[in-house]
Amino acid sequence: MAIEIGLSKKERETIAKSLSVLLADTYSLYLKTHGFHWNVTGPMFNTLHLMFETQYNELWLAADLIAERMRALDVYAPGSYSQFGKLSTIKEETGVPDWKAMVQQLVDGHESCVRIGRATFKLADKADDQPTADLATQRLQYHEKTAWMLRSLLR
Repeated sequence: MAIEIGLSKKERETIAKSLSVLLADTYSLYLKTHGFHWNVTGPMFNTLHLMFETQYNELWLAADLIAERMRALDVYAPGSYSQFGKLSTIKEETGVPDWKAMVQQLVDGHESCVRIGRATFKLADKADDQPTADLATQRLQYHEKTAWMLRSLLR
């Protein structure tokens, strides 16, 4: 069945391509944050363990919203580790860094999500795609605030 929502197929595909990177970054950041939650040690253990739990739960929910927006645009969402690995701008962590390095990596990850969220917003705004622009704005707000909070631990 044809989709007619006021966006051309090309516009929908271009926006969805950007959303797929945002989804991959969100999922990669979710996985990293969850792993750090499990493995953090040191004097900041309790604070970071709880903070990381709050963050990975929010990222998990956000991934669903992003993927569902892609489907509303009639584009399939990536859903495998190999697809996310190819799309994500966030570097995988295979070791267990100290808590400061964990926090710095998460700052970097949230800032990556901000950059792709901003690019997604521009594409959505140009196409007059308010739902995607709204989603991108919400993601920008979350990632900017979370990066600021994490950064404050390193000063």
